[in-house]
Amino acid sequence: MEEPPLETPPAGKASRKGAAESEAARAAEATRAQQPGPPRSVWREYFESLVVTAIMALFGMTFVVQAVKVPTGSMQNTITIGDHLLVNKFIFAPGSPSLPFLPQREIRRGDIVVFKYPGNPIEPWMDRPNDPGNKQYVTNYVKRVIGLPGDRIELRGTSVIVNGQPLQERVITAINHPNDPSTEGNEELAPLTMEDDPPPQGEGAYTVAYSPASRLAGEGDHRSLPIFQLFKGQKAIVVPADSYFMMGDNRDNSLDSRYWGFVPRDLIIGRALFVYWSYDESAPSGGFPYIQDFIRNTRWSRTGTMIK
Repeated sequence: MEEPPLETPPAGKASRKGAAESEAARAAEATRAQQPGPPRSVWREYFESLVVTAIMALFGMTFVVQAVKVPTGSMQNTITIGDHLLVNKFIFAPGSPSLPFLPQREIRRGDIVVFKYPGNPIEPWMDRPNDPGNKQYVTNYVKRVIGLPGDRIELRGTSVIVNGQPLQERVITAINHPNDPSTEGNEELAPLTMEDDPPPQGEGAYTVAYSPASRLAGEGDHRSLPIFQLFKGQKAIVVPADSYFMMGDNRDNSLDSRYWGFVPRDLIIGRALFVYWSYDESAPSGGFPYIQDFIRNTRWSRTGTMIK
């Protein structure tokens, strides 16, 4: 005997049944999505916020900005001892600027830059391995760019000659104070005192300071001025490729390229941007460093000033 054929539901009825099942599945999924998950504790929210903040801070300090403190007077009074600076690391990022809208550019003469100390290949004995404040490739220096790759540099008294032309600088007379043991403060860390004898000379874009004796010698008998290590036996030097010649604005109190040579491009961190806090380290302590000294010895007028 032949088996009876299986009954097949009408096509319309099957279609309606499948649509109903799909609609039920979507409704169940929407219900699950609306159901709240386990509540997050306050500590978990704090922890997640701290992690995100730390990641953003690490990214910013690695690629964008860096905070540095100025411990020496080689750039006074452009930058004073106790200034805390923010350094723009992105502006001198490696490689040529590829997109015109990015704030990147090449290093220019006159820029104030922060770089790793390259060491002293001229007189290596000057680098003391046990000196924590002056380690090769570790200690940060702040100087002004004077010579670019290929520039011919010559020093004539208080004048800097670049490629045969005097560099446009405003030269002033200033006093580096020695410390007075009879006082509570440390005058050696104080800003320079400006003098009028000899009077200021030149109208450059920035100011450099010399002592009265150096000013007089620079405008008279140059033979009384020191002969710097880099220039011994030669009248002028040429800056090598991918290197820079640096000098401090406080010319009588700056260990710079005149003494230890050039700064390779890959040691330059970035451009000094502005002072986010300045503390007068020459002022005496009142005994409450975290309250009274902060309020009294902070140089409020320098906070937020741009570096140029």
